[in-house]
Amino acid sequence: MKPVRLLLCAVMLAAAGLPAWAQVSRDDAAVVAQRETGGRVLSVERVDAGGRPMWRVKVVTGRGEVRVVLVDMATGQTR
Repeated sequence: MKPVRLLLCAVMLAAAGLPAWAQVSRDDAAVVAQRETGGRVLSVERVDAGGRPMWRVKVVTGRGEVRVVLVDMATGQTR
């Protein structure tokens, strides 16, 4: 029984060091884009960019410029 517990503990510790598979929601993507641009979110839609699922967030800045921010659905990183 002890080897099974030891193996289970080792697997749990190894899994704890792995990055979580984030699934960024539409609302999370809006917040990310808003923080990056300081603007107001106009729309959020799902797109594929380079074979990766992304959120396409359209934002209007304080200067009246419309910007598009792509937010990776898995990582939350922007392009």
